[in-house]
Amino acid sequence: MEASKLLTKCMAAQQQKFESMFSSTVISLLWLLAFSMLCTAQSQSIVETLPGFPGKLPFKLETGYVGVGEADDVQLFYYFIESERNPRKDPLLLWLSGGPGCSGFSGLVYEIGPLSFNYENFDGNEPTFQLNQYSWTKVASIIFLDAPVGTGFSYSRTSQGYNMTDTLSAAQTYEFLRKWLLDHPKFLTNVLYVGGDSYSGIIVPIIVQEIHNGNAVGNVPFMKLNGYCLGNPGTDRRSDVSTQIEYAHRVALISDELYESIKESCHGEYVRVDPENVQCLKDIQAYTDCIAKLDHANILEPNCPLISPKSKRIGWDQAIFEENPMDILLSWSRTPTLWCRVYNYVLSYIWANDENVQNALGIRKGTKLSWFRCNKTLSYTYDVVSTIEYHRNLTNTAYRSLIYSGDQDLVVPYVGTQEWIRSLNMTITADWQPWFVEGQIAGYTRFFTKNLYHMTFATVKGGGHTAPEYKPRECFAMVDRWLSYYSL
Repeated sequence: MEASKLLTKCMAAQQQKFESMFSSTVISLLWLLAFSMLCTAQSQSIVETLPGFPGKLPFKLETGYVGVGEADDVQLFYYFIESERNPRKDPLLLWLSGGPGCSGFSGLVYEIGPLSFNYENFDGNEPTFQLNQYSWTKVASIIFLDAPVGTGFSYSRTSQGYNMTDTLSAAQTYEFLRKWLLDHPKFLTNVLYVGGDSYSGIIVPIIVQEIHNGNAVGNVPFMKLNGYCLGNPGTDRRSDVSTQIEYAHRVALISDELYESIKESCHGEYVRVDPENVQCLKDIQAYTDCIAKLDHANILEPNCPLISPKSKRIGWDQAIFEENPMDILLSWSRTPTLWCRVYNYVLSYIWANDENVQNALGIRKGTKLSWFRCNKTLSYTYDVVSTIEYHRNLTNTAYRSLIYSGDQDLVVPYVGTQEWIRSLNMTITADWQPWFVEGQIAGYTRFFTKNLYHMTFATVKGGGHTAPEYKPRECFAMVDRWLSYYSL
């Protein structure tokens, strides 16, 4: 009888041990399954050489896709460049170009990446590259993302997947970042920033809030979010547009008399003008005539209507800084009588639509008929009018932010950016003062705090929309100092 009890006790102990082992195994398998589901449809490759660049790239470039959305139908393409200084310790930056619909490649070669086109030696055939000595990858590892879907080389396996909104774009980018970090666990210990420019001023604050909320509820992985940076950011449609006229007056694009008249006749409403308000319509037309020959992205440069049709009405129109590449390519054989910045963008179309280039980047065949620097055909619903409240919510955190504006930008004038910053009711801890690069004034800056939140605002002297394209040296110095916690 005792032997029987002992045998039963032994069997129960063995069963408990087996169940414990089984439970542990199941948990492990579930974690592996969850991880594999998160990383489904990801593909990546290290790119050592690129058409147009002689020899091996002197930095580590990775390209790939990450599946997001239902059944990973949306495939977001990215370019990842490790910091050229210390990728183990330097910050990780997710960078979004504007648009919506402008490729991460645009930010890479025209703004803050390690490569830029060699315009002087371009002969109309294959574009070549030169190194950008002011690349932000000298101080940070950067993911340049083609988002939302339909941008750059990103694509959807279903037609429904192309229907996009601001909030959905932000959610999918957050999903992308979670999956990317799980697949690159060595960067989980790096501090994280989210950045972008232009229309990304709408998307980035939403993503930052998503990351903050995800960390709070224990989403995997935990992200070491430290803050965000935004350049020439569209933030509030009404404020950004209404301050265009104030900016135009400040920089002497319109007369004092016209400015006073337009304020009085339009009563501050410049977007939805009453069609019966004849004087306001007359003043708006006079304003439009005054700025018609200027490039809204940089008022120091000419507008090029024959090559880049642009909206002449007042407004925050995404098409205002998007070129028509076919018109440019067809007219390339004619020597331009006037240089325009959009000529520079031609090289990206020639390069990125080349089959050898796409093979080198690992682009999936048949997923893109044509590559566009900025895709104007997105099926996109603008469901967020303003992100001021997102910024207001983030002032209750311990994050830090850098907001900068090229001071020659008429698309999103620094005047409007300062207006929404003031509405956050932060404390000015360092007032308006110049900042310098190599002894020259690079702009003006102001520093704000609220509880544990810190914001640096800076203008970039001579910068347009967006600032790094026009002033790469100054913008590199700015971000290098900011990431290092130095004052500008």
